[in-house]
Amino acid sequence: MNKKAVILLSGGLDSATVLAIAKEQSFDCYCLSFQYGQRHSAELAAAKRVAHALGAREHRLATIDLAAFGGSALTDKSIDVPTDGVQEGVIPVTYVPARNTIMLSYALAWAEVLQAQDIFVGVNAVDYSGYPDCRPEYISAFEDMANLATKVAVEGHPFKIHTPLIDLTKAEIISAGVTRAVDYALTVSCYLADEEGRACGQCDSCRLRKEGFELAGVVDVTRYR
Repeated sequence: MNKKAVILLSGGLDSATVLAIAKEQSFDCYCLSFQYGQRHSAELAAAKRVAHALGAREHRLATIDLAAFGGSALTDKSIDVPTDGVQEGVIPVTYVPARNTIMLSYALAWAEVLQAQDIFVGVNAVDYSGYPDCRPEYISAFEDMANLATKVAVEGHPFKIHTPLIDLTKAEIISAGVTRAVDYALTVSCYLADEEGRACGQCDSCRLRKEGFELAGVVDVTRYR
């Protein structure tokens, strides 16, 4: 039997690539997506498409309400999503407070129930928007916490948080996905996607994605409005 792994699947380019990598490593993949109060649900429809296309064993949707706290342009519609490019050394307003910590905690809970010791997440410390919870030291700290706080780890079965994209550029991520037959037309990365999942082409996420396709020499299959 293959080992089980929980995959955090947003429906975007990065998490789709991570799922393909986990599948290539012969994991049975249990995908977890979140309705967390984000501006649109198009990425959740994309996550469902990606999970099906890449043969996930199961795909679950968890609902949490980070919009109750706001503090981010992705969860508070009174805060505009920036469209003027990434500013070096500045954490943008699209950062969602504690989002990765909360989502990894849910993944950890499901993994413990599944008796899966592996969790995959598509964080990236190179072509990212300056989010503190995408750094290697954060992932290392979370893994340490997971192995202190869970029954199975204390009993001798530690967890591993896999971050296969953490040192890759967006172009390298796209190239890695193309070699694994990832259909990026299924994915949605835009912070301002419409109900049909069409991208704005102007937000930070769109800019990084467009540049990644260009540098990878791959045709951009993103649907723009």
